[in-house]
Amino acid sequence: MAMPDHRYWRSAAKSGRPWRLKRASASAAGALLFDAFFGDEYLRPHPVAIYGHAMQALERRIWQDKRLAGVTYLLGGMAAPALSGAVMDRLPGGALAAGFTTVSGQGLWQAAAQVAGALEAGDLETARRCLPRLVGRDVRRLDAGGIARAVIESVAENTSDGIVAPALYAAVGGARGTLAYRAVNTLDSMVGHRDARYRRFGWASARVDDAANLVPARVTAVLVAAVRPKEAGAIWEAVRRDAGEHPSPNAGVVEAAFAAALGLRLGGTNHYRGRAEERPLLGPSDGRAPEVQDIARAIRCSRHVTTALFVLLAGASALERPL
Repeated sequence: MAMPDHRYWRSAAKSGRPWRLKRASASAAGALLFDAFFGDEYLRPHPVAIYGHAMQALERRIWQDKRLAGVTYLLGGMAAPALSGAVMDRLPGGALAAGFTTVSGQGLWQAAAQVAGALEAGDLETARRCLPRLVGRDVRRLDAGGIARAVIESVAENTSDGIVAPALYAAVGGARGTLAYRAVNTLDSMVGHRDARYRRFGWASARVDDAANLVPARVTAVLVAAVRPKEAGAIWEAVRRDAGEHPSPNAGVVEAAFAAALGLRLGGTNHYRGRAEERPLLGPSDGRAPEVQDIARAIRCSRHVTTALFVLLAGASALERPL
């Protein structure tokens, strides 16, 4: 098939359509860079927190123990971010700003390091008090090893949900894509539970979040293998063998990848709102139980995954021809 001549490229450049992905990739790469260096500590109140409070208010008004009510809640929760994103996409730097508010790598690493610091000081109470920033499970009965496992599993899952996924959606969908994704992910964390209140009402949010994270979770696992090439075979085997046993179609993928990359066995019994859930064991069969020092190793792996993604997005944005 013959390549288009110079007139095609000139026409494409003039229309701007083939260059949208290139510009969006640059904004996504910039969002990763800004977050890694500056974080979002100065964003007070944080836009995602404001959104969460608004959705709590909406839930109180429309909650019913019905799936249809949950679908209405989900659609209402996605409408405002999508419309805001459409406006931001038309503003200079709008896509970059949207990406920066949705990528949360620095906050994740700082929260994990804070728990690790408390554990290293032997202060279990402070570690338990800090842990809810990372996980939704009951923390009162966790010992140091259980806390370390919870933090590492959270770092793995949130590397996908809080870094890779929003950056990918920013790259392919601009501000609209990344804000809509963050809305879905936030709603899942709020109502996507299996307890009596949310089993029906949160069904739609949980299912849409599962679908939204199918590709990002697997991209994250590939990136983990890329930044830990010596463990690539073990990562592939752990994901292939163990991920499908996890109740989440996505969390199991990234947790298995991190477990193999770190030489650990993750999974076990988790307690949520007074009920116990058994999670499958993930990682190499000869992996050891997580320890406090492994939290820092998980953070480094997450940082390296972020760097690899930044390089890919920056490289895509630097291509001379449309993608």
